[in-house]
Amino acid sequence: MASSRATTVAEYLAELPPDRRVLVSRVRDFVNARIPAGYEETMLWGMISWVIPLARYPVTYNGQPLTVVALASQKQNVALYLTAPYMVPGEEAALQAAWKNAGKKLDMGKSCLRFKAWDDLVPDAVARAIAVLGPDAYIAEYERARGITDGATAPKRSAPSRARRD
Repeated sequence: MASSRATTVAEYLAELPPDRRVLVSRVRDFVNARIPAGYEETMLWGMISWVIPLARYPVTYNGQPLTVVALASQKQNVALYLTAPYMVPGEEAALQAAWKNAGKKLDMGKSCLRFKAWDDLVPDAVARAIAVLGPDAYIAEYERARGITDGATAPKRSAPSRARRD
């Protein structure tokens, strides 16, 4: 499943084949046990997502909650989207070192950790990446990156100018 229209986590999990449901459920439980207080689990962008609720921080550039972790069953693998390696200095290098030290192959984009089985993960490193960025620190970094100085307005993102290739 590359995309889901599920509106609840229960619906999302029910859509998955049994073997994938077991893996995604295990990773979900792992995230829920380690996510800092202040984040809320929800469905966003067709994935299980842990976000800063809009009731807490409504001034995002796109009107959507700030997502710190997301989990999705993709066609070829499961993807765990981690914001910390992208935002927190040293976190990407820490993940790379953890995989190397464990003798495992890290399959990761900028923030997307791809895996096919629980044993592909290095749980201690993933736990750190989940726990290292609390909501207050995330908001502060978001505001710094967006140039927000009064905490009340988020500059609108201009649309990228990309030529379509058909």
